[in-house]
Amino acid sequence: MKHAFRFVLAVLAVAVLQSASAAAPVTYNVDKSHSEVGFDIRHFFSKVHGRFNSFTGKIVFDDANPANISVEASADANSIWTDNERRDGHLKGADFFDAEKFPLVTFKSTKVTAAGKGKYKVAGDFTMHGVTKPVVFDAEFLGAGSVGVGGQSWGTKAGFTAITVINRKDYGVLWNKTLDNGGTMLADDVTITLNIEADAAQPAK
Repeated sequence: MKHAFRFVLAVLAVAVLQSASAAAPVTYNVDKSHSEVGFDIRHFFSKVHGRFNSFTGKIVFDDANPANISVEASADANSIWTDNERRDGHLKGADFFDAEKFPLVTFKSTKVTAAGKGKYKVAGDFTMHGVTKPVVFDAEFLGAGSVGVGGQSWGTKAGFTAITVINRKDYGVLWNKTLDNGGTMLADDVTITLNIEADAAQPAK
């Protein structure tokens, strides 16, 4: 009887350890070639879309315990792209990003809370133009798993989206033009949208 009891305890211990292992946070590195760090801003009466072509990001994800989730990311201000070379040059200059002086736009999470199934509020410090302010991204986990094509494994991947709105004036980006009939050329609010595909980090050998 004692042997049977010990056996049951051993089985339970293994099950608990396996469960804890399965639920452990997973670190993902952003796959730049399949992701976008984009933004939209009103120009006159429509919206102009842009993006950063050079960026990095790391996500520690734990679906079972959102408190364990963390995000760190940065984008190179010199890589801004709006499909207009002259405009891109203006955006890199002192009127906007002043990329030579402030080359990086960064975000580091400080708190993550659940906001529904697969949805999260990701609060953190957003730094742009040398100014750091708290922001909250509305994020969604799109799924994760091992993928392969034609019998070739592509590893474990995950998908995420996130969106937030910032006021560029809060970061000292003030340039604008007043229209003759009233109003301004540019809006103050900028919508930042992240569409992310990420790869699970390989364990150190």
